[in-house]
Amino acid sequence: MFCDRCGIELLAGQAFCTRCGKPFGQPLMPVQGRIAGHVRLLGIFWLALSAFRLIPALFLLLISQPEVHIFPPDVPDFVPVLLRAIGFALLVGGAAGIATGWGLLQRATWARMLAIVLGCVSLVDMPFGTAIGIYSLWVLLPAASEEEYRRMSQVA
Repeated sequence: MFCDRCGIELLAGQAFCTRCGKPFGQPLMPVQGRIAGHVRLLGIFWLALSAFRLIPALFLLLISQPEVHIFPPDVPDFVPVLLRAIGFALLVGGAAGIATGWGLLQRATWARMLAIVLGCVSLVDMPFGTAIGIYSLWVLLPAASEEEYRRMSQVA
């Protein structure tokens, strides 16, 4: 066997070229892809943001119940219905975000596409939704990221 950099003959089992120093065999450190560390952080961000979205959702669902007499009698009838609808929308969004975060941490195959869709939707939610939306799209949208995420999900 010969060194492909300088051409010197190598001995069997030799880890480095004695002339140029090129390593052979196993790399010293495993090569980590572009998105490996970002996916974990992105999963944590989705879990945290979604947990904070659940707090107002549960509060709105609680105060909009007909048994809870928190509103004065002259409030129009559509106000509790509107608050209940907003609370339900926040609850669904928070549950989807928690599923996204959990899926990204588990390297589930469906989590990448869900994170991209929720990232696009959350771009209008200033300031934290916009930040996590931009970060999700930056990490997961490129074609190279798709291939790397597919490899990561197959290993997990």
